Amino acid sequence: MDNIRPWFLLKSVPGVGNLLAKRLIDLFQTPQNIFQASVEKLLQVEGVTKRHATAIKTHKMPGKVKAELDRLSRKEYRIITLADPDYPRLLREIPDPPPFLYVSGRLDSSALKIAVVGSRNATGYGLTTTKNLCIGLASLGITIVSGMARGIDTAAHEGAMAGGGKTIAVLGSGLDRIYPAENSKLFHRISENGAVVSEFALSTEPEGHNFPMRNRIISGMSMGTVVVEATKKSGSLITARLAAEQNREVFAVPGSIQSFKSTGTHTLIKQGAKLVEHAQDIVEELTPFLENNNHSGNNLPDEADEYPASLSVDESQVYIALEPYPIHIDKLARKLSLEPGKLLSILLKLELNGMIQQLPGKFFILSDKPRKR
Repeated sequence: MDNIRPWFLLKSVPGVGNLLAKRLIDLFQTPQNIFQASVEKLLQVEGVTKRHATAIKTHKMPGKVKAELDRLSRKEYRIITLADPDYPRLLREIPDPPPFLYVSGRLDSSALKIAVVGSRNATGYGLTTTKNLCIGLASLGITIVSGMARGIDTAAHEGAMAGGGKTIAVLGSGLDRIYPAENSKLFHRISENGAVVSEFALSTEPEGHNFPMRNRIISGMSMGTVVVEATKKSGSLITARLAAEQNREVFAVPGSIQSFKSTGTHTLIKQGAKLVEHAQDIVEELTPFLENNNHSGNNLPDEADEYPASLSVDESQVYIALEPYPIHIDKLARKLSLEPGKLLSILLKLELNGMIQQLPGKFFILSDKPRKR
């Protein structure tokens, strides 16, 4: 615990935020060297004023920081500092990385990471697409980074684990304040299959101003950020903007032109984000990095596996007419000019074969992964 005390002391200096802390560490290497430096040496750091230098030289450990360290000593969490080899390599490169991270689980600084973010109130299409995309990426050994929020974030984490891969959740609250509360089990699963991290003190509540700060970490530790279903005012667009500012790749998954939940992602595509339909679209942009990590695109799931074979003419007609977006049985019957009874029988057979799913209200949707016949 003694080796992390200077890092907590540095972060608690009034007026010294993440940006100045990074500049100070770049010059002096350790917090101990910073506190031992003369005022004249401190003033050589860009952005450090006489007031900052004086605050550093006279600063004492606040009581709340001592209490935080006491709480931390009773937990199984780790503290990963900028000097730790497990600190995410790419996150070190942004202008204002956190001096340290609270970690539940294990971080791998060498793993190739992709962020996947999107709407909290996602459609079935968005959830299915996100999960399948992350299964494909995880099968390549790519770690999925997201924010453990409802909707797309949750689907991203679950897809990564379903693909046998690692995932990292970055919280906008402290590790002792799991948000949303219903993701408590997911928190522990992620900790066992990667890591949950936060820059905030253990008991920090999920206040609104924390999430833009959280977003810069999501994009900052990742080679690129994929946005799935985002409105024009979505917080996911903040993550995409931060990724672009950090000189990282920005990807967007298209949605229905009739869905307002995809207006933000369509705007990103118009602005130059790479359109993503499959994991391979991301792999093509990252091929040099995949080769360096001994991965090959040949390990991607065979897309042919996603489509059923040996259907009757009527079954094929119904299956092809279905979409990733839910469609009501009455609309489907009118679209295909089929008797409701016959259509219901076909839908039941497709559902039993795992090719489609029935949603409440007699809505039907393509399943996540149809089984071969």
